[in-house]
Amino acid sequence: MSHPKSPPPQLYFVAITGKDLDLWEKALDLLKPELGSPIFQSKIYDFSSFTSYYAKEMGENLKKGIYFFEKLKPPEYLIDLKYKCYEIEKNFADSLGNRRINLDPGYLGLSKVVLSTFKDYAHRIYLGKGVYAEVTLIYRNKTYMELPWTYPDYKQPEIIEIFNKVRAWYKENLNVN
Repeated sequence: MSHPKSPPPQLYFVAITGKDLDLWEKALDLLKPELGSPIFQSKIYDFSSFTSYYAKEMGENLKKGIYFFEKLKPPEYLIDLKYKCYEIEKNFADSLGNRRINLDPGYLGLSKVVLSTFKDYAHRIYLGKGVYAEVTLIYRNKTYMELPWTYPDYKQPEIIEIFNKVRAWYKENLNVN
């Protein structure tokens, strides 16, 4: 029989999408009190080449980068972080209420990468307070691997590579074998 136990704290990240890199810096500054400083980041890449989903609201030629933070937090913190990111997006919106920056929080654990959303779908699990979670990458055979619903940019070798690199750091700092 299994017995309840708390999981280890997770390593949180926020994927930032937008055009104005100054807004990115301001958003990162607003996240620092909760998450600490970014310790790793992906390269900034052309997000518009993967999807046009945000084009109507945010325009064309969007960039994206993923920032990994130093403070480890329990998995349930994902709900609070989703709302923190939502508030930052609203505060930076234009006069019509359109976002100028998109913040997608998630966490990395030893076995998976989890994203959060306010949108339900078949593969998403409700966490509470309107927030859903989805496992977007799983760790198997010494690397993170995609799932059928993994977003196209998260499938890219460069993105998988940074998640693997961050996982190695995380594992070392958890002292987990």
